[in-house]
Amino acid sequence: MTVAAKHSGLGRGFGELFQRTDLDDDDEERVDDASTDGDAINERVGGSRLELISVDEISPNARQPRKMFNEEELTELSESIRAVGVLQPVVVTPADNGYELVMGERRWRAARKAGLATVPAIVRTTASEDMLRDALLENLHRVQLNPLEEAAAYEQMLNDFGCTQDELSEKIQRSRSQIANTIRLLKLSADVQKRLLDGEITAGHARCLLAIDNPEVQVGTANRVVDEGLSVRATEELVRQTLDDTTEVKPHQRKKPGRDTEAVKLGEQLSQRFRTAVKVRRRNGRGTITFPFNDNEELERLIDCLLYTSDAADE
Repeated sequence: MTVAAKHSGLGRGFGELFQRTDLDDDDEERVDDASTDGDAINERVGGSRLELISVDEISPNARQPRKMFNEEELTELSESIRAVGVLQPVVVTPADNGYELVMGERRWRAARKAGLATVPAIVRTTASEDMLRDALLENLHRVQLNPLEEAAAYEQMLNDFGCTQDELSEKIQRSRSQIANTIRLLKLSADVQKRLLDGEITAGHARCLLAIDNPEVQVGTANRVVDEGLSVRATEELVRQTLDDTTEVKPHQRKKPGRDTEAVKLGEQLSQRFRTAVKVRRRNGRGTITFPFNDNEELERLIDCLLYTSDAADE
């Protein structure tokens, strides 16, 4: 039987990786009853268990070399936690007066700053870090995770559990570039992350929105995507227009009279042909042609188009 954390942002994602294998019939009935309120997480894997623990019962590791934490970064993380919860559990070990942190002091501090009373924590009951890492890695490809939960799980496997990108890539059967693009979703604004977590936008929409650096503009654009029910392709165009409207052009960057209208026209023709915003720039007989793409799927489409065009020209 698997007991998953309710989608409250507490233990979701990693909570799916923990399998209860130590339950008797009475225990199963108790967990079923407790899980209905969304607060009960008590799952085991690899000599560890996942629990909700009071932030006041956790103490920082005295042997942690890092003593200073950037206050601005903590504030940003706490805002994300308020919106979507703690997607990456802290790791603790039992101590005399509660629990001692092994990994995740920054998340623990941000959770306290966000006003959380409890945090999801992996309570490690074995000295073997490899056992826990291998068990989580083994389970990672078996569960269905939201794209943001998936990103959080990948990042935690790499950062907290010492998993290499090659190990992760091989186990989940995804390329390193796909893993990197998934992890980038964690850079979204907190409000946009919540929309992704709630299924209001897809990972494709989210990757488009990553092009917008300004958090307020990013959130406003995401709101419009949801309100108007825009497709990923339409979102690409909206983001492109938004960037054109919000990018401040400095005096020395402004286009001067006499620009290469022929190159501009050629770029427009290529944009229609390849269905992406192609830019043609040339100067003194030399230049570049730029084909932007948002993901590997679009890259493969462009390559196929270019190769087909090349083959047709040879014939």
